[in-house]
Order: sequence, then structure tokens, then C-alpha cells
Amino acid sequence: MIDFQHLEDLACLRESVSLECKLANGRDGKGVLPDDFWPTYSAMANTEGGVVILGMRERKAHFEPAGIANADKVRAELFNNLNNRQKVSVNLLSDAHVREWSVEGKTLLVVEIPRAGRQQRPVYLTTNPLNGNTYRRLNEGDRPLPDEDVKRMLAEQVEDSRDSRILPHFGLKDLDADSLKAYRNIFRADKPDHPWLALDDEGFLRMLGGWREDRATGEAGLTVAGLLMFGQWPSISEALPHYFLDYQERPADYASSVQWLDRVVPDGTWSGNVFDFYRRVVTRLTADLKVPFVLKDGVRQDDTPTHKALREALVNTLVHADFTGRISVLVVKEPAGFSFRNPGDLRVPASLALQGGVSDCRNRTMQQMFLMIGLGERAGSGMSRILHGWRDLGHTVRLAEHYEPQEHSVLEMGWASATVTPTGTPESSGESSGESSGETTARILSLLSQNAKLTVPNVAQHLGLTTRAVEKQLAKLKEQGRLRRVGPNKGGHWEILEP
Repeated sequence: MIDFQHLEDLACLRESVSLECKLANGRDGKGVLPDDFWPTYSAMANTEGGVVILGMRERKAHFEPAGIANADKVRAELFNNLNNRQKVSVNLLSDAHVREWSVEGKTLLVVEIPRAGRQQRPVYLTTNPLNGNTYRRLNEGDRPLPDEDVKRMLAEQVEDSRDSRILPHFGLKDLDADSLKAYRNIFRADKPDHPWLALDDEGFLRMLGGWREDRATGEAGLTVAGLLMFGQWPSISEALPHYFLDYQERPADYASSVQWLDRVVPDGTWSGNVFDFYRRVVTRLTADLKVPFVLKDGVRQDDTPTHKALREALVNTLVHADFTGRISVLVVKEPAGFSFRNPGDLRVPASLALQGGVSDCRNRTMQQMFLMIGLGERAGSGMSRILHGWRDLGHTVRLAEHYEPQEHSVLEMGWASATVTPTGTPESSGESSGESSGETTARILSLLSQNAKLTVPNVAQHLGLTTRAVEKQLAKLKEQGRLRRVGPNKGGHWEILEP
């Protein structure tokens, strides 16, 4: 909030997303709470909060104190209406949020409006949140929200977890068998003695939360989480028409060329579900990161803080996304760094999310599914780990909410001093570039296992190598009988053979 203490503070006043000034004189000049206070109250509460100063007059784009003759009357009117459910849906203010400010012998009222919590939103006027009675603060204006946005707020209010809902008439037939099998394999490798491994697919899903029975109604079936994680693209689209996942690797001149180097979207060539999107994208995000040679207890450590931060950011984006929104999940990799966009506003303020310790995950069942294979964090520490892990490496992190064209949040992770290699990939500080031939081979095989259609230049681009270096490694792999090319250079694919 803005702290007004001195007369000089008036010179800095400009109406903005977090500040509004109103005259509040009334017809008799003794003071009255203006009618347009209430749209501002709703708008600020539904956005980031803000400050309204009552008793200010605007002259030639500057504000000057007009004063309120009877400030007690205006304060009483304010709280009477705040506690009137016919006027506004919830009172967010206490006496501490309203204070008098004396300027040049004139009394102003400074009203600090906090951001409403998820269970309190939408904050709306009258008794009906729809039909233009709910507002949001955009720039310096109070904008009525479309009913579609208000209905999403209402769903957020009552549904702690958006992905636990049972989907009528959806079942195992809507799942991608290979996706579920791959997940079970990872689960088995991480927990080889776990009792869930003996269950059939329906039983396994039931334990994960992907299949649920409602005790009250007796209804049983596939949950939103089960479909999102393991479903087939057509079935997911049927249940969630706006669902879309997008990964783009962009060159430095993307703004002028509008062409990406690599892209992953549901296009019918793969399942299109969240789990497979994670598997395809996480390899691309970290493909060209340099791995220092570090031994721990005699074992080579290939996981670095950079890898961990990017992996955490990707999981965090997927489990917090509102898949009912019209904006897609968008993950971008470019020479300057990375950005992760997910539809839906932040359930807790950005400052608290970055601080850590506060958890309000939108898709808790899906979050648990990732946790069961060693991915993600539950106790509100995920974003904090990203922040500190990335900044400890000297890089930059920024988390922000946006409300146009619809609400979404963006996490930006930039290289502090990225130097771009001739292939267009960044050399990040803190990771050595020395790498053995065997290590390069392993990275190539890992990359091709995720995308067998990559060309030699694509592989070089991903790994930060020269085309010649990649060709030499591919030739060795062919000689060793570990890799072969099926089809022509353009339109063919790689096939990894058993060593």
C-alpha cells in the first residue's frame, strides 16, 4: 500500500491501478461517500488491492485537498454499507484500513482496500455477482467483468482442488495406455516395493486420485486429474474445450521473424496429455545446459541447480493452471531465458508465492501424481525453491499476474549475463563446458528418445554443439549398432536400438 504522511506526497499522486482519488463533498458540502466508490472497492478487491483517498479534487491533472467537513459521517456511511449484503458481498475492511489524513488543515480519508482471498472472491455489488456487478481494476479504471470470468471466480471460491471432479461418462477408454504405462514404469523405478504396483490400472488410478467415488452420491469414474494426466487429446478437448499446451523454442530475432526453432503442441502425433507434455518439454528445456563433472560418493551427478529450477518451474506451471481458461499454457525457451505462462490468476499474492510456505494449489490431485514420481513440491516451497535456486546462480526471476485478455500469470527466468553461442544457445554461468564423448552420446540418445524426428541441425541446436560434432557422434552410434536412421534425412526418423 501507499504510505501518505506529508504534504509533498500529493505531488506524486497519479491515479493508477492501485490508487484512486474521489471528491466526497456531497451536495451540502459536508461530505458523503460517493456512489462510484463501490465499483472501485469491488475492482481493487478482485485485483491486487489499492488505496482510495476521499476528499481530493483534481485540477489540470493534479490533485489538491478539498477536505471532508464531516469525516465521521462518511466513515460511518462506509462501514454501514460494507456490512450491508444488499450493497456489497463482503466487508474486507477494519478500522485499521481507514484513517484520517490532515493536509493544509483539511481532513481526508485514506481507505486501504486489501486483495480479497480466494474464498472471498468475487467481491461484487448488490446480491448478484453476474450482469456487470463484479469489477476488476485495469490500469486506472474499474471494468465490469464478463459473466464467464465471474463464474470461474465462483468455481475457484468453492473448489479447493479444481481437478478432483468426477467426469460423467468418461472412463479408461479415454486414457492413453502408453502414457499410463510410462508413468507406472517411472513409479516402479522410484518405488520398486510399493504395494500399489500390484493393482490393475483402475485400482492404481483410484489410489492416485485419477479415479474416484463420491461417497454422498455413489457416483464413480475418471476425475479431471486422471484425464488431464493420462488422457487422449480428443477426450481431453471434449471435457475441457479450451485446453491447450504449447512449448516454443524461439531464436533471438523471434520478434522480427516470428518463427520458432522447435514447438510442441497437441497435434495428433502424441497423446496431448499433461504427463507426456512434461516428458517432452523437460528434455528440451535442459538439453543444452552444461553439466559439470561432479562426483558424490563416487557417483557422477548430472543434476544441477539449473536443471532442478527449470524442472520445478515446469511442474509448477502445469499443476497451477486453470485449464478451463481460454489462454493456453505456454512455455518459452529463448537465448535470454525462459518464461512459463499458465491460465488463471495466482491463488495467493505473488509476494507470498515467492516467499514460500503458503500453498494453495489449483490442481492438487495432479500435483500429488507428480510428487509420487519425485517431481514438484507440496508444502508451498516450490516457487521459493525456484526463486532462490535460480537467483543463487546469479540469474533473474519475476512472477506477475495479468488480466488481459484473460487472467493469467507469468514466471520469467532470465539469464543474468547470457552469452549466445554461434548456434544461438546461451552459455549460462556456473556450469562447465567440459564434456566427454560418452557424455555427448548419452545426451544425443536422450534427446532422440524424446523426439525421433529431429534432424542433425536440430540436435546441434538443442545441445549447443556444431553440426559436425553431432554427425561424428551419430556415425559412431550407427557403427556400434545403437542407432539407425529410418527413411530419408527429411521426413524420416531415428530408431534407438538396444546396446
